[in-house]
Amino acid sequence: MSTFTPGRRSVLIGATATAAFGTSVSAAPPSEPSSGPWAIELFTSQGCSSCPPADAQLGKLSERPDIVALSFHVDYWDYIGWKDPFAARVMTDRQHAYARVLHQRYVYTPEMVVDGVTHEPGVTRASIDAMLAAAQRQSPTRATPRLERVMDGPLTITLAPFKLDGSAPADITLAVYDRRHSTPVPRGENTGHTLDNFNVVRRIETVAKWDGSAASWIVAPDRFQPGQGIAVLVQHHDYGSMIGCNKLEPRITG
Repeated sequence: MSTFTPGRRSVLIGATATAAFGTSVSAAPPSEPSSGPWAIELFTSQGCSSCPPADAQLGKLSERPDIVALSFHVDYWDYIGWKDPFAARVMTDRQHAYARVLHQRYVYTPEMVVDGVTHEPGVTRASIDAMLAAAQRQSPTRATPRLERVMDGPLTITLAPFKLDGSAPADITLAVYDRRHSTPVPRGENTGHTLDNFNVVRRIETVAKWDGSAASWIVAPDRFQPGQGIAVLVQHHDYGSMIGCNKLEPRITG
């Protein structure tokens, strides 16, 4: 393990190493094409003592209607005393893919990736605002999906026509997440603390490839558990920049 920057943990890679849903819910694209939502993905671990400040920031971001905030728990710190119950290899793989595309020499926690174009630890509001501003400048128009679901029924994803950059189709990705978890940690770097995590992704999968024409897809209801949030990311091929995103979720209280 190598530490490159205070306040985060790093691993070398590459060559060098709420009210419940009602009977029907929908999330429509905003009326202004530049008003988002914007995607913020936090790569975190309950085994990392540097992560709780970023987890708290993500909790605040999760309350904003213009942000799709997602928490991906990685598994590479599970050996240092506490096995994160929400960590999974697929979450770690997603972070490694971003590291490749964003030309990082290492992965680290906490890491916030904003709209697939910029990354920082995300432990301060100022750094997050700067990342958001940079992402918004790169994506002034959005392909925001419309999401519709009847309680316990399938999810319908709809996209209007949009001119894609390049020849490769975009990826339509589904992320299903638990809104909040509070976990007492008896071992490891966070011994004795109760950790609050927000929008914890439990399932992520590619729904379809999209060529920019008007389209819709239906996702079977067995992908979702009661009370979970649903996010759809529209992203340039191979972990490129976000083209749009949206969410459906119950509120959380407490």
